[in-house]
Amino acid sequence: MGKKLYVGNLGSYVAGVDLQQLFGSHGTVQSVQVIEDRQSGRSKGFGFVEMGSDAEAGRAIAALDGQELDGRALAVNEARPRESRGGYGGGYERR
Repeated sequence: MGKKLYVGNLGSYVAGVDLQQLFGSHGTVQSVQVIEDRQSGRSKGFGFVEMGSDAEAGRAIAALDGQELDGRALAVNEARPRESRGGYGGGYERR
């Protein structure tokens, strides 16, 4: 199973294909997801890349963390599990 990486400080026009090419030179990219704003469709500034192995993920982190993409220094590290937001959402109290 691959290792999922967090990629932060992305420019608003960075697309999945950009990350696919960038990370592909450091190993097998299994999946890429750039988180987009629902209204504008532009990047929210972060995304996730799943590499083929732990070794490939380590090489990608070492090579790409701090590297510039579109004039912005990338933040690349191992993705943490998503935390539960809890509650019911919407700001209303359940009765």
